Amino acid sequence: MIRKIPANKRYKAEHDWLTTYHLFSFAMYFDRGNMNFGALRVFNDDYIDGENGFGAHSHDNMEIITIVHEGTLTHQDSMGNTGTISKGEVQYMSAGTGVTHAEVNQGKEKVHLYQIWIMPDKQNQPPQYSQKDFSEAPKNILVPVASGQNMDGAIPIRTDSTIYLSKLEQGNTIRHTLKHDRGLFIYIKEGNLVINGTEFEKEDQARIIDETDILIKTSEGAEFIAIDVPMKLPI
Repeated sequence: MIRKIPANKRYKAEHDWLTTYHLFSFAMYFDRGNMNFGALRVFNDDYIDGENGFGAHSHDNMEIITIVHEGTLTHQDSMGNTGTISKGEVQYMSAGTGVTHAEVNQGKEKVHLYQIWIMPDKQNQPPQYSQKDFSEAPKNILVPVASGQNMDGAIPIRTDSTIYLSKLEQGNTIRHTLKHDRGLFIYIKEGNLVINGTEFEKEDQARIIDETDILIKTSEGAEFIAIDVPMKLPI
């Protein structure tokens, strides 16, 4: 079954310095029927104004992955990590027993990023941090960027899930096999996709279960995020 959720069904929140689209219940947005997709708990599409950002705040027991689409974000946390995350880079933070961090756009232009939260397999583990550049990743395949499934080249994470990035060129096709009791979430960053015959446009999302063979095509080229997660909650 493929559930299509059009871009205009996302929850939009406007703040002084932040425009954000919540794909699942988050902050002031609460929908009991849209809390998660299996172990995937949060997917936010954020636009942060220049010289603004998230001040110090805390998390625990969540696997947090940040993907920067445009601009540069400055990060600082209670583990002693400081630095920047730019377009093409992926940041991983395992909140575990608790971590405090800040994310700020110190430049003049907007930063566009995606923040993803996935439930960990085990709670109350020591916090962890990692970061990797995928800007030179190959095209026309699913590139694993963060995974708890021993994927070559991916940042190791503490959940039985895999986050993929893909740049699919016009006329190309990707196949993905979805195992039993797992789901595949897809968010189109740019372009268009046809997934098992269903058409998707920019910022649409697909939530896929009970499909074994997934065929992903594009007529004009596309960039997208795909997340393969267990549908049974780990905790």
